[in-house]
Amino acid sequence: MSYRIQVAGTAHQFDCAEGETLLDAAQRAGFEMPYSCKKGICGSCRGGVVDGQVDCAGAHEGLSEADRARGMVLYCRAKPQGDLVIAPASISKADPSARRVVKAKVFRISRPAPDVTQLQLRFPAGVKVKFRAGQYLQVVFGENERRSFSMANPPSASDGALLHIRNVEGGSFSGNVLPTLQPGDVLNVELPYGDFYLREDSDKPIIFVASGTGFAPIHSIVEYALSRNVQRPMSLYWGARRAVDLYALDVPKKWLERSAGFRFIPVLSAPQDEDGWTGRTGFVHQAVMDDHPSLENMQVYACGAPAMTSAAREDFTSLRALPSDEFFCDAFVAGPAN
Repeated sequence: MSYRIQVAGTAHQFDCAEGETLLDAAQRAGFEMPYSCKKGICGSCRGGVVDGQVDCAGAHEGLSEADRARGMVLYCRAKPQGDLVIAPASISKADPSARRVVKAKVFRISRPAPDVTQLQLRFPAGVKVKFRAGQYLQVVFGENERRSFSMANPPSASDGALLHIRNVEGGSFSGNVLPTLQPGDVLNVELPYGDFYLREDSDKPIIFVASGTGFAPIHSIVEYALSRNVQRPMSLYWGARRAVDLYALDVPKKWLERSAGFRFIPVLSAPQDEDGWTGRTGFVHQAVMDDHPSLENMQVYACGAPAMTSAAREDFTSLRALPSDEFFCDAFVAGPAN
C-alpha cells in the first residue's frame, strides 16, 4: 500500500509506501528537501502537515517546544497514515549529477589532539566535486558500511576533502579502519550530503556554535564567506572540555586578522589546572545567551554533539527569541549513516 503526498502550493507530489518516511519517499521520487542527520536529532527536515495524519515514532529532539506548538513534524521520522498535504521548508527536483562516488586517496594524516584525527583526501587527477561549504561526505567501507564526516575545506578546494574525525574507541571506522590508513591508501567516498550551509540570501549577523569536531563544517563555511567578502558580522563560539580539545586555535586567530567583523569566543566546560585557562567556561550555548539578550534578528549555525545542538535550539528559540527557521544545525550522531 502507498499513499499520495501533495506538497502545498506546488504541483509536486509523490508516493510514499506504508512504513516509509516522508523524507525517504521524497528522495526516492527525485526531490530534495532539507535534512542532515536523518535520525530525528538535528531538526533540519522539520516541516508542516497541512492535511492528514502521520506516525512520528522515534527520536524527535530536533523539534523545539515552539515547533511542536505549531504542529511541525520531522520528515525523517514521519510516516503517513493516509494521503497527505505537507508544507516543507523547501523542495526542488534533485540534480542527478550532483552526487557521485569518488575513489579518494589518503594524502596526509595528522593528530592535532589526542582524540582527533585530521584526514586529508585527494580526488583523482582532474576530478573536482561540487559541494556547498558545510556539507558532508560518506565514507563507504567494509560490507557497504557508511560513516558521515563533514568537509572542513571550502568548495574552492574541490580536488579533495579535509576531514576532522573524533576517534571513538571500538568505532567501526574511527576505531578500526582509521588507525590502519597510510598515505596512498584509497577510500570510496560519496558526496555531497546535507543541508548545513550558509544561507546567502540573508544579511543577518551570524552566530556559529561548535562543539568539538563540529568546528569542521564551520571552518568550511567561514573560509567560504571570507573568500566571498561576505560583510555580515560573524561570531564563532567553540566549545570543548579542555584546552587541548581546541585543536585548531590558529585558524580562528587568522580569521580575526582577516576580518574586522569576525569574533571568536572559545569556551571550556571542564578546564584543568594545568590548562592555565583564563577564558570563558561552562556550556558553549550558554555563553551565547550570556552575550546576547536577544537573537531575534540573527541566524545561528550550530554543529557538534546532539546534546549541544538540541539545547541550543530549545533555549535560543524559547529564551532568546530566535526564529526557529533561522536555526540551522548539523548534529554529529554516532553510528551508521542512514
